This record gives sequence, structure tokens and C-alpha cells, in this order.
Amino acid sequence: MVVLVLGLAPWGGVVMAQQASMEDRLRTQLRSTTQQLQQLQSQQAQLNAAKVAAEAERDTLRTQIEQLQANLGKAQGQVKALADEQEAVQAAARSEVSSARAQAGKVRTAHEALQQQATQVEARRAALAADLAQRDAQLTQCTAKNEALYAAGKEILAAYESFSTADLLKIRQPFAGAARVHFDEHAQSLGDKLYDGRYVPNAAEPAAN
Repeated sequence: MVVLVLGLAPWGGVVMAQQASMEDRLRTQLRSTTQQLQQLQSQQAQLNAAKVAAEAERDTLRTQIEQLQANLGKAQGQVKALADEQEAVQAAARSEVSSARAQAGKVRTAHEALQQQATQVEARRAALAADLAQRDAQLTQCTAKNEALYAAGKEILAAYESFSTADLLKIRQPFAGAARVHFDEHAQSLGDKLYDGRYVPNAAEPAAN
């Protein structure tokens, strides 16, 4: 028995040495695993922090996007309002231009009508002036002929008043040819004056002798 124990003694040292070496390896692996775990935890913490920062940045960007969308909607509303206002202004301007053109057409038509009326009035005025001049000429002619008739009448009256019985006897004498001729010529002259003194409408005024 003692011999067996003594024989196994070297093997026991070997086993113990192997156990010590295994424990060292296990400790080394444990430290390594612990370090890796710590690194992983550190990386996880960094990733979590990065995730939180990314989420915060995402939320910030989302808020900015919402604000930009709101601003865009507001700007689009303003653009639409301005477009509607511009369209209304243009429509009003077109309406005013159309109304102005229509008014200009009416004014032009009225002006042309007034010009036509003025032309007609001027033609009537010229016709009336010509008629008045003709009537003035006729009046002048009538006045002249009236004066001639008046003078002839006065001359006839004077001749009648101065014609005596002696003159009548002279004319009736058989040998009073000269007196008869003179009397006939004087009577013919007075008759011509009376005839020339007649007023004939639209007749040319007799030429002065």
C-alpha cells in the first residue's frame, strides 16, 4: 500500500499542476470574457447614447419638417390668395378697359352724329343765307321798281294835271301832226316806264341806261 502511494505520488503532482494550469486558463478566459463584456456594455451604452441622440435629432428634424410644411402650407395659401387677388385685379382692369372702350365707342358715335348734324346745320345755314341774299336782292329790285313806278306815277299825274283843253284841241287839229307825235311819244314813254316798273319774281334786274 505504501508502495502504491509512493508510486502514485508523481502522478498526483502532475494532476495538481494540470489543475492549476486549467484554473489559470479559466481565470484568463474569465478576465478576457469580463473585459469583452465590459467593452460590449460600453459599446452598448455608446450605441444607446447614439440612439437617443439620433432619436432626438430625428424628433428635431420632424419638428422642423412639420414647421416647414406648415410654413409651406401658409406660403401656398398666401400665393393662392395673391393669385386670386391678381386675377381679381386683372378681371377688374379688363372690365374697366372694356367699359372704357365701349364708352369711347359711344363718344365716337356721338361725335360723328354731332359732326353730321353740324354739317346738316351748316348746309341749312348756307341755304338760308343764299335764300336770304336772294330775298334781299328781290327786295332791292322791288324797292327800285317801286321807286320807278312812283316816279312814273308822279310824272303821269303831273302830265295829266298840266294837260289842258288847249292841248287837247291842238292834238285834234287836222294839221297838228307834230303835237300828236309828241303826245304819242310821251304816252309811249310813260307806258314803257310803267311796264318796266312791274316786279317779276326771279327776273333779272334791268340794266341801268
